[in-house]
Amino acid sequence: MVKKNITIDDLAIMVQDGFRGTAKKDEVNIRFDQVNIRFDQIENRLDRIEKLILEDHKRRIEKLEFQTQEIRDALAIK
Repeated sequence: MVKKNITIDDLAIMVQDGFRGTAKKDEVNIRFDQVNIRFDQIENRLDRIEKLILEDHKRRIEKLEFQTQEIRDALAIK
C-alpha cells in the first residue's frame, strides 16, 4: 500500500467537508420544535384516553356498589 502524506491544508479541507454535512444549530432547533409539537399532541391524546378510562371505571364501580347494596337489601344485611 502506498503511503500518502497528508498536509495540514488537506486535513483542514477534509474536516471542513465533514462539517458541511452536519446540521446547523437553527436546523436542529427547528427539528426539536417539531418533535416538541408532536410530543404535545401525543400527551393530549393520552390525557383524553386516561379521562375516558377513569370515567368508565368510575361508572362501573358505582354500578357494582349499587348492585351490592341491592343484594344487601334483599338479604337484609346491614
